[in-house]
Amino acid sequence: MGRLRRYGRVIHVLCVVGLGLGMASVFGVMERLKLNSTQVRRQRWSQFFMARLSHALPFRIRVFGQLPDTSMLWVSNHVSWTDIALLGQLMPLSFLSKADVRGWPVAGWLAAKAGSLFIRRGAGDSQLIRQQMHHHLSQGLPLLMFPEGTTTDGHCVRTFHGRLLCAAIDSGAHLQPVAIRYLRDGTTDPVAPFIGDDDLLSHLMRLFSHDTADVEIHLLEPIACLNQERAVLAFRAQQAIERVLVQPQQTGPAGAAQASGLMQR
Repeated sequence: MGRLRRYGRVIHVLCVVGLGLGMASVFGVMERLKLNSTQVRRQRWSQFFMARLSHALPFRIRVFGQLPDTSMLWVSNHVSWTDIALLGQLMPLSFLSKADVRGWPVAGWLAAKAGSLFIRRGAGDSQLIRQQMHHHLSQGLPLLMFPEGTTTDGHCVRTFHGRLLCAAIDSGAHLQPVAIRYLRDGTTDPVAPFIGDDDLLSHLMRLFSHDTADVEIHLLEPIACLNQERAVLAFRAQQAIERVLVQPQQTGPAGAAQASGLMQR
């Protein structure tokens, strides 16, 4: 029965990926026909896809805090590729991603068609990315980035790189710190992290070989960026997220507001 359940989960994910490929193909055709495909539309379709992908993953999700009602630069700790689906389902978002993700089979193409911004670290294109980020935020389009620049095992937060936070300062947007915690049997989940030499398929099979885990998503107090130094902003966001990671698992609704439109499951 365990093997059947695992294969059933894999089939579910593959069906969702097939849906995403179909959606991305539509955007590809629109591009070839030079039809208008706004970033707002791409963000909404991306949220639709991320919600279905999250539902196919073996997680029970709880969201604490309130979704922002204005465009912000979201900054989150980074544990796994699943962070993207779990956070992307909350509201229409664009993502800032490493350039090598664009070359990933299927996932890279989906990310590109969803309107992700790609940065090649150390290649001198940070100014262009900063301008693109500024354009997104100035147009009222929320953007999410992982300032650690890599994934961790979920026990701690690496130093946040503040270089690209200048886009939020330039546009007058706020930072939306987000802490994501993967928990299994009340402690940090050792299965969910996607680190080291992991490959996507092996990680997915490992997830599906275990029972459902818990995920807490904490939407923390926004941070105003106007007239702030980028290093200070990075430090404040990092500290806010670190405080959540050292707390015990949330066991009840006290002090936590479920995000609008997202069901706990």
